[in-house]
Amino acid sequence: MSSLIVVLTLFFLYATYRHWSQRSRFQIENKQSVLEGDNSFMDPKKSDLPGYAILETAKGSITVELFKDSSPEVVDQFLDLCQRGHFDGMLFRHVIKHYVIQAGDSDKLGAAEDWTLKGKHYSQLDTSLKHEAFMLGTSKAKHDKRGFELFITTAPIPDLNEKLIVFGKVVKGEDVVQVTSKLQFLSM
Repeated sequence: MSSLIVVLTLFFLYATYRHWSQRSRFQIENKQSVLEGDNSFMDPKKSDLPGYAILETAKGSITVELFKDSSPEVVDQFLDLCQRGHFDGMLFRHVIKHYVIQAGDSDKLGAAEDWTLKGKHYSQLDTSLKHEAFMLGTSKAKHDKRGFELFITTAPIPDLNEKLIVFGKVVKGEDVVQVTSKLQFLSM
């Protein structure tokens, strides 16, 4: 009888943990990075990751479609960082007009690990989508393990195809990206 109680208690704890861990993936924890679902998580045959993210900047909102089918690990980690508030107040600190805007805080030691290569062989990452205008990407090879780099291209840039992993595309707010590309720094 006591072993049955122990088993039921363990089952209850496990079920509660699964429920809360799944719920926390979709729960909005801050107003700086708001995640929206696209109802694909309602279909158990599809990935349970939200299909869109909204980046709130001082100049307006940027809505990005996340490529969860082609880069599920990258999208999952990006969403996890959003929920933990990693991008709150982060600056687009590297802005090159007609090229790219880059956000990232390499001064936060341990803020994010090199998750783009964790558990993956480098050649498996070479299938990344190409860098057209308004693509969202991150570095393929971060060796310093000090922070997360986020790139949004403002023009087609074939030079970045082998250097960055594309995991999203701006679908709304292209004007905000263009305005940002003309500024020196902009806070998210």
